[in-house]
Amino acid sequence: MIIAVPKEIKNNENRVALTAAGTEILKKAGHQILIEKNAGQGSGISDQDYNKAGAEIVNNKKELFDRAEMIIKVKEPLQEEYDLFKKDQILFTYLHLAADKKLTEALKKKGVTAVAYETVQSEDGELPLLTPMSEVAGRLSVQAAAAFLEKPKGGSGMLLGGVPGVKPAKVVVIGGGIVGRNAAKIALGMGADVTIMDIKQSTMRYIDDIFQGQIKTIMSNNAHVAEEVSQADVVIGAVLIPGAKAPNLVTEKMIKTMTDGSVVVDVAIDQGGCIEGTYPTTHDNPVFTKYGVIHYSVANMPGAVARTSTFALTNATLSYIKKLAAHGYKEAMLNDYSLAKGLNIYQGEIFCQAVAESFGQEYRSIDNLLKSWQ
Repeated sequence: MIIAVPKEIKNNENRVALTAAGTEILKKAGHQILIEKNAGQGSGISDQDYNKAGAEIVNNKKELFDRAEMIIKVKEPLQEEYDLFKKDQILFTYLHLAADKKLTEALKKKGVTAVAYETVQSEDGELPLLTPMSEVAGRLSVQAAAAFLEKPKGGSGMLLGGVPGVKPAKVVVIGGGIVGRNAAKIALGMGADVTIMDIKQSTMRYIDDIFQGQIKTIMSNNAHVAEEVSQADVVIGAVLIPGAKAPNLVTEKMIKTMTDGSVVVDVAIDQGGCIEGTYPTTHDNPVFTKYGVIHYSVANMPGAVARTSTFALTNATLSYIKKLAAHGYKEAMLNDYSLAKGLNIYQGEIFCQAVAESFGQEYRSIDNLLKSWQ
């Protein structure tokens, strides 16, 4: 199969979808790998590294797309890339379609077979391709919050961990999944007073166990969230509903109760955001201030630590890329139901229920599609 890796064009998106080591593995399996010139530069992977691994460097993005049978990316395509796709191409990347109707319609119109990293789901409910970037984003969220609490950056002037005799900052993490646990781990390590809120008792028991009671756990409901947010110096929004638009759990009314110079970080912004009033920002201009509270809502947070993120992503995606390339999408999905759950768009129709419901559209059953392929 001809596999193409474009250079990402989202603001400050320095990740790349494949490492040189991953390229070598795919090349040895008999596949042709096309890498757009300088695609790996932001992750510290040179064109020479890819050449040594057996890839062909392509200077022109249109040529890259024209020749590709499968395109692997990191972030969702931007509008200037829509016309580059052609019918029956496989697109394998983070899509987050529930928050992007224009992209959804473009992929439907083009007849692309669009497989989303974030909806590949194992039998136990885990999201193996979302996990590594959730780990990165969760950890980064606290680094960002700590930085923007500093007075020169507009914050309240609090040191996250305090010092002896001075209380630490109060960090409230909403959502006890991968993002939330990783945010809590870093906040606790920096000495903050940490609370995690979630709707599942089992999640809170697990968190209480692994952190040995060092992190407070509180049931997430509107009244409890309002109370905790009003007392917080930092709020991390870490809510995820696989494939769906994130619900607004922190309202603007709650934000107004926070102290001036406090910080909120909306890690769910690429799924529409779970903090009301946030909108996607960039690494060039990562924050805005509203009601005296600093809002950090960069939609591609892991791009800031691109080298770590690129290697972590390839570690997770490579086995699925190998299956798609070796067998084609039909056989690969028939043999691996977790991969089949990643199918979002196929032949102009939506196969992810959460995406369809976001736009009030009809969706097709992946189970019926798989039966038709047998």
